[in-house]
Amino acid sequence: MRFWEIDFLRGCAVITMVIYHLLYNLYSFGSLNINLYQGFWHYFQVATAGTFLALAGISLTLSYNRIIQKGQKPSFIKYLKRGLRILGWGMVITVFTYFTLGDWYVRFGVLHCIGVSTILGYFFLPLKSDVSTLIVSMLCLVLGSILSSQAFPFSFLLFLGFKPYNFHTVDYFPLFPWWGVVLLGIFLGKQLYPGYKRIFSLPDWSRAPLIQAVSFLGQHSLTIYILHQPIIIIILFLLGLIHLPI
Repeated sequence: MRFWEIDFLRGCAVITMVIYHLLYNLYSFGSLNINLYQGFWHYFQVATAGTFLALAGISLTLSYNRIIQKGQKPSFIKYLKRGLRILGWGMVITVFTYFTLGDWYVRFGVLHCIGVSTILGYFFLPLKSDVSTLIVSMLCLVLGSILSSQAFPFSFLLFLGFKPYNFHTVDYFPLFPWWGVVLLGIFLGKQLYPGYKRIFSLPDWSRAPLIQAVSFLGQHSLTIYILHQPIIIIILFLLGLIHLPI
């Protein structure tokens, strides 16, 4: 059994992600004059990423509780493999952007963050006290807020949020604060879906054509994330809307 609202919300995040990256490509390689780093579009991007990461946390809780419901014991190896698979795709993006974007390549992007957070998040899934998960989540968010305005003379803690001087990249989601968003998702998952059951009433709209279409995107979000940027760039280039550096 799947909870249609989770797939639908993830599908909505996929749509807003594609919209943002469409504008980003038009801004970076075309003539679109728009400020994507402040105001509405900045919060649009933060909300999109936050939705993905919070839903990743909720999905971890659902996966854990589904296994328990079957009378089985959730294995750390299962979540380790899941996290490493996502992290592996993140590394593919790192290599690809290194050769295509130069100094702007992705060191620790959203897939890196979700992969590592999946592995670390496992240890919070069996905790009896949900308050401890919420506290750690808030600490990550606060620490990330503090680090976001700082720069450091080293880069080996980049994945945590310690940005080196003159650092720039097209995709950066350090564990502080973003692991906190995943942990917040784990907390919400425990509150809203205890024992793999929805505690709130919701109409069954899962068969509505629009819901099914958006939910389909949500069910294939990783594939879409990996493929959507090259596809968007190729389409825009063929339409003559952007000019790629040779």
